[in-house]
Amino acid sequence: MSRITDKFQSLKAQNEAALIIFLTAGDPSLEKTLELVLAFEEAGADVIELGVPFSDPLADGPVIQAASQRGLESGTTVARILEGVAKLRQTSQIPLLLMTCYNPILQYGLERFVVEAKTAGVDGMLLSDLPPEEAGDWTAANPPGPASLNNILLLAPTSPHERIRLVAENGSGFVYCVSRTGVTGQRDALPEDLTQLVTRIKAATTMPVAVGFGVSSRDHVSTVIQGAKADGAVVGSAVVDRIASGQSVADLAAFVRELKRGTRST
Repeated sequence: MSRITDKFQSLKAQNEAALIIFLTAGDPSLEKTLELVLAFEEAGADVIELGVPFSDPLADGPVIQAASQRGLESGTTVARILEGVAKLRQTSQIPLLLMTCYNPILQYGLERFVVEAKTAGVDGMLLSDLPPEEAGDWTAANPPGPASLNNILLLAPTSPHERIRLVAENGSGFVYCVSRTGVTGQRDALPEDLTQLVTRIKAATTMPVAVGFGVSSRDHVSTVIQGAKADGAVVGSAVVDRIASGQSVADLAAFVRELKRGTRST
């Protein structure tokens, strides 16, 4: 069982949902990213999603695009991220997934990447621009099974039933439910039809469902968990924006601690 699956199951037993925090690796430095992962774990984050900086990102709004550029400028590479994960594993067992476009992994070498990622301690992958229909080479390098990297797949409000079925059949770990069409970024409110979207997905899979895109406050997290009945909430831009503004690690951890309160039913 992967750390991701184990975390969702243990939280469910405690009547809690997962708080997933997104960080762009290397923003402002890889050393700072590793420090924040440990601080966020202590503050209550359940899963960390590390974005791999890429020069041509897809689905990212301006906040994360800028963070990706800073990550590249700080010298962050796939190899250095894996080294950082291995370093984290010396003191932490928090579930970790990497989010990236397909190209950086393809250029690194699919088989090489899978071996090195598992050795370092990565738990799952979210390849944002690789649909299940075109994932044959990736699946060959990372075949389904208890020793594989979890294959986190995306679903959106526009996803038809056939796509939901494909994700249910080919994904593992959890389903990433995109709350709205468009790119990442903070929003004042979540879509009114979010509950129906989560319900549609849950009808097709037993995997946990986590909602991201636009989730940026404790109230949003509570809406996702208590209102839409999702199993997790992903917060990215709201954290990345605070990092860019120069907030201290203590202040950032306090924000994560506040977000985590929204995952609890009491």
